[in-house]
Amino acid sequence: MCGRYTLLSDELDILRDFNIDESIDSYTPSYNIAPGQNILAIIHNGKSKRAGYLKWGLVPSWASDKKIGYKMTNARSETVHQKPSFKSLLKRKRCLIVADSFYEWKKDETGKQPKRIQLADRKLFAFAGLWDKWQDKENNQNLFTCTILTKEANDFMQDIHHRMPIILPKDKEEEWIAPVEMDTRAAHQFLQSIQVNDLKAQNVSTYVNSAKNNDFTCIEPLAN
Repeated sequence: MCGRYTLLSDELDILRDFNIDESIDSYTPSYNIAPGQNILAIIHNGKSKRAGYLKWGLVPSWASDKKIGYKMTNARSETVHQKPSFKSLLKRKRCLIVADSFYEWKKDETGKQPKRIQLADRKLFAFAGLWDKWQDKENNQNLFTCTILTKEANDFMQDIHHRMPIILPKDKEEEWIAPVEMDTRAAHQFLQSIQVNDLKAQNVSTYVNSAKNNDFTCIEPLAN
């Protein structure tokens, strides 16, 4: 699963790394990004890539209540092509969710130890995501939301947790958000083919457990 992550990079680094031409409106780094918050995502509108904010917690266009988003922060890639909530989104509403590390909690004899996990060979990366637009008829407003796709843990992550977010290799990012309709089976096969092995982890304080905490203490490594 993926329940917390960070994005601390400079805006210019993000624009350069993802080849975005326009600036990011109201960009703010964060040490502790949590479900329900607005998170930075990249989509392709058919003409160019755009970076902007989506609310983390998918509310499908057909949903009767936006509260469903609290239950849909992650989507299992193994079955996403079969679920009505996600199946249609695989075709055209794919996005990149920008991050530079994520947190996971490892169970041990004393409880749960939070760990900050990063890529070993690059700073910025993107989770594979899906997005949708929901119309709030009462307030006559549109709500744009997203979910992060997950898969079974790789060899590195298995010692920490049995699930992990799908981190796209750099050469797969463009393919994921290409402005073409992708067959759902092809999208499913694409997701299952993704392999990321270059991860590293560092113990951090339980201070990060509270989403209200958002400063350097969240990522400060614990002494061994």
